[in-house]
Amino acid sequence: MRATLPGAHFIDGSWDARGEQWTRANPAHPAEKIGSFPSAGPEQVGAAVAAARRAAPAWRAAGAIKRGAIVERLGALLERHADDIATAISAEHGKSLVEAKSEVARAVELARYAAGMGRRYGGKTLPSDTPKTLSATDRRPVGVVALITPWNFPLAIPVWKLAPALVSGCTIVLKPSPLTPMTAQLLIELASEAGVPAGVVNLVHGGGETGRLLVEHPDVVGVSFTGSVETGRRIQEVAARGMKRTQLEMGGKNAVIVMPDADLVRAADAIVAGAFGQAGQRCSATSRAIVHQDVYEKVIGLVVDRVRALRVGFPDDPSTDLGPLVDERSLQRCLAAIADARAEGGKIESGGAAAPMSGGGHFMQPTVISGVSPDSSIATTEIFGPVLIMLSCIGFEDAITINNSVQYGMSATLFTGDLRLIGRFLDEAEAGMLHVNRPGVGAFPHMPHVGTKASQLGPAECSEDALDFFTEVRTVTVDVS
Repeated sequence: MRATLPGAHFIDGSWDARGEQWTRANPAHPAEKIGSFPSAGPEQVGAAVAAARRAAPAWRAAGAIKRGAIVERLGALLERHADDIATAISAEHGKSLVEAKSEVARAVELARYAAGMGRRYGGKTLPSDTPKTLSATDRRPVGVVALITPWNFPLAIPVWKLAPALVSGCTIVLKPSPLTPMTAQLLIELASEAGVPAGVVNLVHGGGETGRLLVEHPDVVGVSFTGSVETGRRIQEVAARGMKRTQLEMGGKNAVIVMPDADLVRAADAIVAGAFGQAGQRCSATSRAIVHQDVYEKVIGLVVDRVRALRVGFPDDPSTDLGPLVDERSLQRCLAAIADARAEGGKIESGGAAAPMSGGGHFMQPTVISGVSPDSSIATTEIFGPVLIMLSCIGFEDAITINNSVQYGMSATLFTGDLRLIGRFLDEAEAGMLHVNRPGVGAFPHMPHVGTKASQLGPAECSEDALDFFTEVRTVTVDVS
């Protein structure tokens, strides 16, 4: 793989290091610098979009089968370089090497699934109202799309946007998070090696201003974004003025509901895995456990026992369960939320503080809090860190009410053996991804990744549904008499 440091944009098949430079540090060892990266201004953003627009006709004409074959090669390259990519993810994000390797494996699966869309791409034949008339639908790529991706899955989320966009025939400008720029460069390098033509995929680095320039550009027809609700709303406002299509995947305040008949050991295992995997830094992380009052204290005990056994450590240590948070701002946000919970009467069952390590780093103890009300700040606001809130309910109706009381609707989980409650949960829970008797995180490449309410706006990601964002459906009616 090409040495990608110092950092650079990738525009029309060439690396370009122009722009104001900034430095990304290792979150586990802040004195260690990952590299310097440039921020794209109007010149670089304009050049990237122009390159994508020029490349669009030929890329569309290449056909979905050829495009899918290139994405298949990208998946193979990701697998071949899995160790190098996982090391990069761990260094700039802070997740453990085990979690980073799992993310690379997920990205490979996503690429391979999307590649198969090349042979399933198209429309359908339909009956006609008149004789000797062919009626059908067809799909066409929408054009130039902006992919704005977050830091928490710096490979998997770009891949699950980029791979279906490529198969669809769109041309792309990718803007990754400034917290994880190196992983994006490695992905784009491999996309080029896989055979993606110059101009089809472009990369621009930068923060909010770069994103704004990209969203506002008149030749960008669609914006696929993953990040905060606040930023998503701003993107939607700008996109609406330009009549652009949007696909927005935003925050979550996900709950696991535990009924008294549940397998409590299994439920506790799932709660801890969902809350503290990747240090709680994922949109589907379990941040609330809503437990029936009859088993509330027992479940707290089971959860706390497991949390106290978790090891906070450096990402390259195989025994590490929780690496650092991605930056100091994230650590301070979590600590401020815990302070607010104390002020609201919350009880710290475990953790509740930073976890200082040699060499610094943004480490935090996995934290469990009880004693707050369901409408408290910490129980309704996304924290995006290793903080779990334990809430008591008096029955299933109360549990569903609490689950649905937040603005988010990403994921929800129920533990019970009662089929009637399972049926009600699947009908009444306000979330896009529903789980029963299993952890409330994760999705399969062939299933839609989708939320409701403030968690999602626009078509789902992953699965065949991804084509709905990157393509337009045309109708065809032909008189064959």
